[in-house]
Amino acid sequence: MAASAHAAIAGALPASIPSPPQEWASFSVGPLTIHAYALCILAGIVAAMWLTARRWDAKGGPEGVVWDICIWAIPFGIIGGRLYHIFSSPDAYFGPGFDGSGDLSLTWQIWRGGLGIWGAVALGAVGAWIGCRRYGVRLAAFADAAAPGLLLAQAIGRWGNWFNQELYGGPTTLPWGLEIDPGTAGFPPDALPGTLFHPTFLYEFLWNIAGVAILLLLDRRFRFRHGTMFWAYVSYYTLGRLWIEAMRIDDAEMITFFGVTQRLNVWTSLLLLVVSLTVFVVLLRRHRGEPDPGVYLPGRALAEQDAGQAAVAAGATATPAGAAQTAVPHASADAATTADPAPADAAAHPAREGADGDTADGLGDPSPAPRDRRP
Repeated sequence: MAASAHAAIAGALPASIPSPPQEWASFSVGPLTIHAYALCILAGIVAAMWLTARRWDAKGGPEGVVWDICIWAIPFGIIGGRLYHIFSSPDAYFGPGFDGSGDLSLTWQIWRGGLGIWGAVALGAVGAWIGCRRYGVRLAAFADAAAPGLLLAQAIGRWGNWFNQELYGGPTTLPWGLEIDPGTAGFPPDALPGTLFHPTFLYEFLWNIAGVAILLLLDRRFRFRHGTMFWAYVSYYTLGRLWIEAMRIDDAEMITFFGVTQRLNVWTSLLLLVVSLTVFVVLLRRHRGEPDPGVYLPGRALAEQDAGQAAVAAGATATPAGAAQTAVPHASADAATTADPAPADAAAHPAREGADGDTADGLGDPSPAPRDRRP
């Protein structure tokens, strides 16, 4: 009975994971060529912006700012990701040992794959910083809101590697081994047709999707602030990238430290794991017990409140002067002359309730209280 049960389980598992036909990697719409890799990247960006916007709204962030910041962060991130990929895998562009036999025209062909996540995060953070400064919000608050969305974008973007039949691991006999067309450029020359490979794109997709759920649950429980959510994301991702990257067999820059030779991205992931864990612990200890600083830079919350009150006041003064007379057309002159005139100071300085953060006891927080509606 046990043997039959094992046979039934084996029969239920797929013999392998097929790769899509090579012609699926792109298709034409009139004069345009649409690449599946680019569509996966775009789908990841859209999903990340959606999740970030929801979390930003829950933090009490101003409406629409996420989209404005992303206008800066996304182009910077794409450029940074491409530069990092070229730096970490230079042979195709400069030739082995930088002998000049590479093809520099490949630099612009992003649709063929090749965006390094750490270059994208580093230069994307520069773009996000510029956007945050322009709109008066804290970079740390934005990074905390965006962290789960970044992981979601990476998960979706990994399917572009499946369409391109690239970035897979070594040979395997596991039932979820990935089929690769022997005619593709990256197929190992010493592998036989029909060889199955570890689907590292799928491993990273599953790892990242699980990470999105874990980060959201941890944030709901501990309410990470001051950039701690972002560094938790870095720690989680690099922990998974360590073992996934070590499985890959595509060309990469190899670095030797202490007699151990590994791919550049393995060493990078190890370094960032140590750094991110250290920064995460330091931030938690430094800001323990502190109130939420809000999303605005110092002084910008008051400016936003004043701008809103000015808009309300402008709307009130736009009321036609004859409206009051129409409402009371038969008011007597005696009523007007017997009413006590308002003090001059009160007329010159109308009340600005809450504009300076004042409360009944004279104390206040210049930043508005954040809404807690995290997804």
